[in-house]
Amino acid sequence: MKQYIFSILGIVLFFIACNEKDQDPIINLGAVPVIINPASGTLFTLDETMADELLPGAAWTNADFGYQAGITYSLQIDAAGNDFAEAITLGVTSELSLEELTQGKLNNILLAKGLPFGFENELEIRVCAKVSDLVDELCSDAVSIKVNPYQAEVVYPKLTVPGDYQLPNAWDPSDENYSVYSRRSDEVYEGYIYFGIDSAVYKYAQGLSWAVNWGDYDPIDWALDFADVGNDIPISDGYGMYFLTCDLNMLTHAQMKTDWGVLGSATSGGATTDVDFVWDETKLALTATLDLIEGGIRFRANDSDDFTFGDNFANGTLELDGDDIAISEAGNYTVDLYLTVSDYYFELTKN
Repeated sequence: MKQYIFSILGIVLFFIACNEKDQDPIINLGAVPVIINPASGTLFTLDETMADELLPGAAWTNADFGYQAGITYSLQIDAAGNDFAEAITLGVTSELSLEELTQGKLNNILLAKGLPFGFENELEIRVCAKVSDLVDELCSDAVSIKVNPYQAEVVYPKLTVPGDYQLPNAWDPSDENYSVYSRRSDEVYEGYIYFGIDSAVYKYAQGLSWAVNWGDYDPIDWALDFADVGNDIPISDGYGMYFLTCDLNMLTHAQMKTDWGVLGSATSGGATTDVDFVWDETKLALTATLDLIEGGIRFRANDSDDFTFGDNFANGTLELDGDDIAISEAGNYTVDLYLTVSDYYFELTKN
């Protein structure tokens, strides 16, 4: 009888074991990666003459998810104390080190993030390990570093926006006058495009050619479709200035029509009534000519204070919710607003 019972038990255990093999592996989150290079407190002083030189490689220990799996590591950087809320990925690899970051690339990333050059910026880096979208990442503790970037023009990754609206040549993916930009180098692109015809259609292109491009077969779902014919994206509300967003991580896109105006204590409408801009195809800018008195001006979209631009540094560049632009002398002025560029700016000319 005992032999019979043990035989039955063995059969049951055999089927249980076989069944467990067919199930997904049990994930026991174990060791997080640990950055072993650079050391905490390391100072990097970047040099324009060495822009193409590689920085010392970052390295870390292996993460442990409790089972054998292919792990992808991403090295991230953000301002110290920001808890990586605005982290930028410096590189992605399946190795335990990243050796391909140049001084020029890091300098461009930091300036695009708005950090000052000629200053030892306090930053933090971490590495995050990932095996699946269904499993939480394992991220290392932050390591504090300092980086002193140099002055340079910021070059953002871009997508061009070819379409039937382009002048003088329609559907030209090499025309950089019609572009959206990834200002955080995170594969999320945004920017302003002026569509001069009511029924305009467009697509997104990478590399100034048609080799890699995206459209949308069903614009209602706002999901991008990879290169094909017949997936042109229509504008939603007639001709005008549109704010476009293209997220290549999620393969989604969005558009919002914007009508811009200038207002403020220096205008006849004060802080409540806009003087509207019109499009100047020659300047590729929004323009308005108006009388101003001493005071301040700012720019807003769609007659709403929810979307305004000002100038925090009195240098002609624009920031969201920025300070009013000071007008020190009364007179007739032409105001040009440049939004179809990588860094938004304005020009103020006394007539």
